[in-house]
Amino acid sequence: MKLRPIGHEDRLSIIDHLDELRSRVIISLAALLLAFVVCFWQNHALLNALNRPLPAAAKSGLGNQPHLDAALGRTLQRASVDMGALAAGLASSKGVDPSAVAAARAVQSDLHKVSVEYPKAAAQHEKPIVTGVGESFSTTMLVAAYFALLFTLPVVLYQLYAFVIPALSKEERGVATPTMLAAPLLFLAGAVFTYFAVLPPAVHFLQGYNSSEFQVLISAGSFYRFEIMLMMGIGLAFEVPLLALALQRVGAISSKSLTLNWRYATVLIAVIVAALPGVDPVTMMMETLPLAALYVASIVLLKWVEHRDRRRARAAAADATAAVEIVGDSSGAN
Repeated sequence: MKLRPIGHEDRLSIIDHLDELRSRVIISLAALLLAFVVCFWQNHALLNALNRPLPAAAKSGLGNQPHLDAALGRTLQRASVDMGALAAGLASSKGVDPSAVAAARAVQSDLHKVSVEYPKAAAQHEKPIVTGVGESFSTTMLVAAYFALLFTLPVVLYQLYAFVIPALSKEERGVATPTMLAAPLLFLAGAVFTYFAVLPPAVHFLQGYNSSEFQVLISAGSFYRFEIMLMMGIGLAFEVPLLALALQRVGAISSKSLTLNWRYATVLIAVIVAALPGVDPVTMMMETLPLAALYVASIVLLKWVEHRDRRRARAAAADATAAVEIVGDSSGAN
């Protein structure tokens, strides 16, 4: 397998194109395999990251009732202080059996230890359940595969770009190169935004809704798929500015058409958000706002591109006029 630089003017046979495509597919698969091995090796860190959006109260012994957890923690602290005061009072009293004082101090020590450890235990995030014998292994493999695909995305995009770039002109490369660089960054920004801003309130709302009427048990497979698909969906939605730029380049849309049709675009964004998995009023609002902002950013981007194109066209026209005048002057002089 050997990749050689290919120029815009080079003419390759179909066999050469297929050979280059095969080489780049092999490189992409090798990178994906390497990323999968690393992700599987670090699966505990990845699973802990996916479990983080789960509400902490779901782990406590009182079950989905954080106010009771807090009240119990305060009660344990007060009991520890009161028992310490009682032990001190017994120690200062005359005729009190020293074993009673020692017992009171032992109880105070146990209460203090429990009052410190209980909030830590209650604050732990819930872990989803598995029901099948091999489900924990298969779910871990699935999570590692998803993250490997996410981490390998820049490599895959670069190989696709390198395969296509020889067919593009210099002007087209000026558009393709920034697009290739921006695509993975926008996708990553969407995934990070979903993880920190969308998932916690969404999971809290969905899991806590009517929880007093249900025994809430979270399946690992369905929960991880929900998280990953939501991150991938919003990550792809963050590519809207690049899609708008591509459509503008082929003449399908313009900044004016986007501005005039913003009402239809708002409805379309709401429909897209409603089609995403696990949508509720909270997540719908959290997802709609950034997508609407991206739509506005797309309008601004197209306005800038169109202004730049007009400026270049005027400069080219001025150069052409100047060249014609120079030729005319030269002809007159002759």
